[in-house]
Amino acid sequence: MSQNTLTDSVPRRAVEAEPATSSKRWWILAVVAVAQLMVVLDATIVNIALPSAQADLGFSDGNRQWIVTAYALSFASLLLLGGRIADLFGRKTAFLIGVVGFAGVSALGGAANGFGMLVTARALQGAFGALLAPAALSLLNTTFTDARERARAFSVYGAIAGAGGAVGLLLGGVLTDAFDWRWTLYVNVAIAVVAFVGGWLLLTNHRDAGNSKLDVPGTLLVAAGLFSLVYGFSNAETHDWGSGLTWGFLIAGGVLIAAFAWWQTKAAHPLLPLRILLDRNRAASFLAVLISGGGMFGVFLFLTYYLQLNLGFSPTRTGVAFLPMVGALMVAAQLGTTTLVPRIGPKVVVPLGFAVAAVGMAWLTGIGVGSSYVSAVLPQLIVTGAGLGLVMPAAMQLATGGVAAEDAGVASATVNAMQQVGGSIGTALLNTLAASAATDYLVGKDATSKLVQAQATIESYTTAFWWSAGLFAVGAVIAFVFFRRGVPEQDANAAPVVHM
Repeated sequence: MSQNTLTDSVPRRAVEAEPATSSKRWWILAVVAVAQLMVVLDATIVNIALPSAQADLGFSDGNRQWIVTAYALSFASLLLLGGRIADLFGRKTAFLIGVVGFAGVSALGGAANGFGMLVTARALQGAFGALLAPAALSLLNTTFTDARERARAFSVYGAIAGAGGAVGLLLGGVLTDAFDWRWTLYVNVAIAVVAFVGGWLLLTNHRDAGNSKLDVPGTLLVAAGLFSLVYGFSNAETHDWGSGLTWGFLIAGGVLIAAFAWWQTKAAHPLLPLRILLDRNRAASFLAVLISGGGMFGVFLFLTYYLQLNLGFSPTRTGVAFLPMVGALMVAAQLGTTTLVPRIGPKVVVPLGFAVAAVGMAWLTGIGVGSSYVSAVLPQLIVTGAGLGLVMPAAMQLATGGVAAEDAGVASATVNAMQQVGGSIGTALLNTLAASAATDYLVGKDATSKLVQAQATIESYTTAFWWSAGLFAVGAVIAFVFFRRGVPEQDANAAPVVHM
């Protein structure tokens, strides 16, 4: 029996391929990659522009976090719904509506005349992103069924998903320095035009789950559950872990997710069919995406602060500083998905990637007040990027491979949800630990001394890096334990790629 069989008792159904010529498939990949880049960019591109936006619109420090959190909340809580809509009404339809909507609300945010208008636009961005992202990933899943070509396509997609945050920092810095903070939102309109035209011309509209119905109770339970989890962790970041707004929402989120899981066993048309989660490799891949999403924020968030506040880098130079990591991630992504996983399997490759990323993060804890970027940051970034490049694309490919065609959208949405929730948990957890480390360091010292203050910030960064390293180490163990041995087998019944 194939190692990718969902369970011993549930036969896997073939994934239908897009009727596309060879050249058309690669153009579809380009369109999907552009759309995915737009969604991933917006998780970070606005961050660098926040000080300028705050000065322009006059909102408070307390409100500032909601510009970031509003996007994460709506994106995470609506992802499974977006994925199911793509399955029910067609992936091309969902993709194009997502692209147009994302562009429209981005323009609304760019034209914002106050905090309310900007935060509403960010929440709507998240909602349209929740429709667009799973449609984009499931399009890859149904377009590429040849094992070698599919691996290559997912190496590109996974590299974008992993490196998009760093690219967002670079682009945000360039646009803010050269033009205005509003262009970090307006730029989406230009990207969306390319994605829409390409999608309109190249995509065909599959409705693989057209005979099913939308699971309304399941949708409400999972949306409320994911919202509560992300909101709870966001409150831990701004309040503390003992706040009722933190643990109350976290408990509510856990209860709602548990209720959702129970309901999926009873629903006639479940939003997330449990057969998707029962495959061992797929479950391990979801966990790998969750953990890598959480640990990655240790790199982006705290290193951004270190480069700008301690080394005096401009926003643009900060973004450029991340490019070697992006390059290493893309090279490793190509190597991992097209060469290593097909030859030795994920049980070796994914844990190895986590271990390499853990080494990179541990090495990064050597930074100091007067450290040099070339010696104390650059090699560590390259090592970390290479490790994540072995993890994310391979995990995304295995998480969506072999699902029935009617489940492709919701499986893709689950991958995105894992990354988003992982990022939210990682941000809140690492921020809290870093702040506590800085406070503890100042005990008994002259807190008015600039040198002591600078060293306290270094202590906070290195604490976050150590915890990220620990998170990646845990990921290595989990991946080694859960992934099956051997090379995942191509399903003999999978629809062949059509050559014309």
